[in-house]
Formats: sequence, structure tokens, C-alpha cells
Amino acid sequence: MAQKALFAVVLGAVSAAAHGFVETITVNGKTYDNYNPSTFPYNPSPPIVPGWTADFPDLGFVEPAATGDPDIICHRSATNGGSHIPVAAGDTLTLKWSPWPESHKGPIIDYLANCNGDCTTVDKTALRFFKIAEQGLLDAANSNWAADELIAAGEIWEVTIPTDIAAGSYVLRHEIIALHSGGQPNGAQFYPQCINLEISGGGSASPSGVAGTSLYTETDPGVLFNIYTATEYPIPGPPLYNAAKKARRHAKDVRAC
Repeated sequence: MAQKALFAVVLGAVSAAAHGFVETITVNGKTYDNYNPSTFPYNPSPPIVPGWTADFPDLGFVEPAATGDPDIICHRSATNGGSHIPVAAGDTLTLKWSPWPESHKGPIIDYLANCNGDCTTVDKTALRFFKIAEQGLLDAANSNWAADELIAAGEIWEVTIPTDIAAGSYVLRHEIIALHSGGQPNGAQFYPQCINLEISGGGSASPSGVAGTSLYTETDPGVLFNIYTATEYPIPGPPLYNAAKKARRHAKDVRAC
């Protein structure tokens, strides 16, 4: 009984401080559980999942001062996911987040990194990430951000694997950057999530990438940023790799039709 009471207190504290994490990933009709920072730490035999384990039972964030620290790669003290999700190049993954606060406006950014071997054992500091998708400020007049679109869709976000990517084992780095306090130094909040993928098919593209600890600095214009006076927004991180740029332009053309 005492253990149950303690667990209830812990969950209550987590809920009070909650921000968010990816709960599940769905592709080709199959849904995979992600690492759950609220419950897995208290489970003596947690399930093996493709999402990377991380130390954030408060559902908290990585601060800008840690952008050069390994915590920024896949969240605080992250360790490798124990399995992977099989996908084909061109497939779309549906990521379901836990409830996201309306105040936490900001961009959503997606990266891939080739593990060049087994993602369940790869050294995260050896991963080199290239950007495959990004959305930031969508409507300045109404302060509509990518995170608002996530909420409007029921905390759902879709990520499409580029069709030209070479087959292999990859880590998907999916991230929301909350900017509600981003106008002050060290005020932005990073919520990175890493998920192991086994990509089949595709082409021969092997984009060069950058280390997770080199994706951002704490003074980047898109990190130290006041959302309350914004008319446009420079999405931080390296540029989209070429095929992703073409896909984004095509999507814009389709919407314009």
C-alpha cells in the first residue's frame, strides 16, 4: 500500500511539472510504444522499445546552456533504444505526443543519423545528424507555430522518410523547441526524442551531417528569440539536405494549387 501511495505521489508531481514526450510511433498500420519517462524508471522490467531511454521523469527539457553537451542529442543522460522500427524510404511515421501546453510555442524539427551499424549500441556522440524536415512560425499575424499545429491535430505529428535515403540503421531525432521564454538568455526549452529505425529500399543518398552537440548554440537567432514580437523566424540548426528541400518546395506548390 505504501508503495502504491508513493507511486501516486510521484505521478502527481510529474503531472504538475509535465511538458511532454512522444508516447507512440505508428507506421504501416503498426503502433510501437516509445520510452515512457513517467513510468519506465519505476518498472523493474520495462519493455524493450525503439525509443532511447532518458532521465526526465519530470517531462522536462534540455536548456540552451547544454547545447554543447551530450544531453542535447537525445535528451538528458540518454541511452540507446533496445529495438528498432522497420520502415521503407518514403514511409510516413505518425508520432503521438502526450498533451502539449498551448503556451509552449515553437518549431518542430526532424533529423536522421546513420548508425553505420547497430543503433542499439552506437555511441550517440559519434552520430552525425542531417535535417529532413522543419516547421517554425507558420502565421505571424495569429502567432501560429508548428507546436500549435501539433496541438490542433490532437498531439499528432507526421514525419516522412526521404525516398532517396540509402538503406540502413538510423536514429530519428525528433524535437520541439519551446520558445515561450526564449527571449531571455537560456530561456528556450529543447525536447529531443530519439527513435531507432531500420530503413529499407530507397536510393543511395548518404547526406553528411553534424554532431548533435554542434546542431545549435545558445545564442543562435532561432534559440534566443522573442516570440511575442516576431514577424518571421529563422529555424535553427543546419539547412535541410537537398532532397528534403525539394520535398518541402513540392508541398508548398501543392498547397498553393
